[in-house]
Amino acid sequence: MKRIIAPFLLLISVVSLSCNSSIKKVFRGERTPHEAYADKLDDKDLDKTPLGRAWLAASENAVQYPHTIQIPYRQHGYFHTDKPRALGLQFTAKQGERISFHLSKETRTNFVIYADLYKLNGSGTSHIMSIDTLQSEFSIDADEAGTYVLRLQPELFRTGEYSLSISTGPSLLFPVSGSKAKAGSFWGANRDGGRRSHEGVDIFAPKGTPAVAAADGYITGVKEGGIGGKTVWLRPAGKPYTLYYAHLDKQSVQEGQYVNKGDVVGTVGNTGNAASTPAHLHFGIYTYGGAIDPWPFVNKALKTAPSIAQKKTDAYLKLTKVFKLDNGTSLQANTVLVPLAVTANGYITEFPEGRLLQVPFASVKTVTADAAVAQTGTSIKEKS
Repeated sequence: MKRIIAPFLLLISVVSLSCNSSIKKVFRGERTPHEAYADKLDDKDLDKTPLGRAWLAASENAVQYPHTIQIPYRQHGYFHTDKPRALGLQFTAKQGERISFHLSKETRTNFVIYADLYKLNGSGTSHIMSIDTLQSEFSIDADEAGTYVLRLQPELFRTGEYSLSISTGPSLLFPVSGSKAKAGSFWGANRDGGRRSHEGVDIFAPKGTPAVAAADGYITGVKEGGIGGKTVWLRPAGKPYTLYYAHLDKQSVQEGQYVNKGDVVGTVGNTGNAASTPAHLHFGIYTYGGAIDPWPFVNKALKTAPSIAQKKTDAYLKLTKVFKLDNGTSLQANTVLVPLAVTANGYITEFPEGRLLQVPFASVKTVTADAAVAQTGTSIKEKS
């Protein structure tokens, strides 16, 4: 039977708090969906049982010992119910990127997956957001580069298949309208014979092409003179940086004016020290610490993960040969592994010690639960 996948998360922005109620609930200190479920376990005294304690321990271990992935990313997963599990996925985001997630589950099964996002801070983590399981998509704007962990965990005794995809794109609108606008000089290029480097990106377009607000916000400066010629400064609402538009032919806004994303702030030109160059917009981004590379903020190229092979995740796996681990040890052939997810590179599995391991498809074969029990001598029978 063909599986039907239904969405269950919400599109939201993390760094600047939006008006979405789900985000406000988290930042007002209210209980997250995951915490609320843990409270129910406490009410039923399940937290005092081995299974309840194992569920709570699994949630902590998933954040402390995540599986590292590269984005864009895609997986198809399944949580076996022989014991409580959670899966942590660690990834790095570039400054300026918008990281978008899509998480969906089978409609045939009545189960809930709690999704929580954490950001690594030094030796610890900070909780960024929790996702309402009635919603479908969510995203973060990486206003600074960082490493994140996405934790996925189902309720006790519940199981089902789900799919996760993570893609990247710009967090800001491209600042020049029209199909003829092309970026041609990027961050760090030599200027003035190498005496300085380029602190922005040059976007070439016919003179008079509209330069537009890359985000909602306030105009904090409209100036003329110096190497930038006619310039406009825009402070996006809720963001820790300011956008800089230089070499404009005309300025279409006033200082203190509020603009919406896509509003015209001026037109492309070659004023200032660009008088001898083709018309272009010098677009920059400045923080309190100085200029930063604006290209990831506006690069229109969307990066999505490729499709993955159809593989079973509700069975078990057995190694077909000796598999060497990074620490110099090996797993013997016929070792039974529990698959947690299928990716483009193979299976994410749990091996007998409970650690996560990525194995290529060619290194394992699927076996039934009964065959796995016969191999290990340990009961791993699925709970109904």
